[in-house]
Amino acid sequence: MKLFFYDYDLADWTKWVKDQGLPTFRARQLAAWRSRGIQDPAELTDLPQSLRDQVLTSFYLDGLVLVERFQSSLDETAKYLFRLKDGNMIESVLMHYHYGWSVCISSQAGCRMGCTFCASTGAGFGRDLTAGEMLAQVSLIARDIGQRIGHVTIMGIGEPLDNAENVVRFLRQVNEPRGLNISLRHISVSTCGLVPGMIKFTDEGLPVTLSVSLHAPNDTIRRQLMPIARQYGYDQLLAACRRHVEKTGRRITFEYALFSGINDKLEHADELAARLKGLLCHVNLIPANEFSGGVYRQSHQTDVRTFHNRLVRSGINATVRRELGSDIMAACGQLRRRMEACRNP
Repeated sequence: MKLFFYDYDLADWTKWVKDQGLPTFRARQLAAWRSRGIQDPAELTDLPQSLRDQVLTSFYLDGLVLVERFQSSLDETAKYLFRLKDGNMIESVLMHYHYGWSVCISSQAGCRMGCTFCASTGAGFGRDLTAGEMLAQVSLIARDIGQRIGHVTIMGIGEPLDNAENVVRFLRQVNEPRGLNISLRHISVSTCGLVPGMIKFTDEGLPVTLSVSLHAPNDTIRRQLMPIARQYGYDQLLAACRRHVEKTGRRITFEYALFSGINDKLEHADELAARLKGLLCHVNLIPANEFSGGVYRQSHQTDVRTFHNRLVRSGINATVRRELGSDIMAACGQLRRRMEACRNP
């Protein structure tokens, strides 16, 4: 059975060329191609034809195929819909900030977490992505725009810590000096709050930013929004966050989507501030994304500003996320959900 070219890292290629009786330097050549967004074997121009033939016998390069690219007319945001080798669909989003280009990638085809506000929930779960399928998202987008990607967020479709082994492997690969060479300090890994996974991830000692989807000031509201909260309560979650800060010295980011009438009142801000007091953290307030079939509505801009000001006055570091790509359904899962609905009317 053929393997996906992007799934092999330098160590894998070193073993492979040795097994083929080839010189060691060929491994470095092969590994380097993964950072160039290659999909056509004819591009392996620094390899002799005999070696290209050997590669094609054992590997395929079309494990991630661009189906559609949507460019926002409002900003430089672009959304990519990719098809995997087995037909599963995933999404990635390209964003431009003052510090450079950033991509938000998927870690699974679908999601098992069932958050009631997420567009990914209604499209079902396909499977975990491999490290190579995550790496290919970054590489293909970098090639498409002809620019270096300097920041990565694993916050697209899927729960990264539900696929932790492949995510950690991806993090080590994307950081390779001879590859994409993206600093781990410029990478964020999101989680809905899988506490055992958080503890294990902390122990990996990777200096990435851990981003926790909080979205509520207490267990009652959080359980309404996120089924995972019924398994791991607020106190357990914050204990894992404090452990992460103590072990790594890295600030936690809390994602807090504001839903009208649900979690956006001043009493919610006060309760949240009291919960987070003394914890090295940053709260990223998100005007919630609305989508067809969704049951929640975005908070009014006035309520968002009031909530933000209340947190800041209470001593909590907080900002309001700038909305990007709203005209191309840039929020996670919306495009895949629409495509699945078209395929299964």
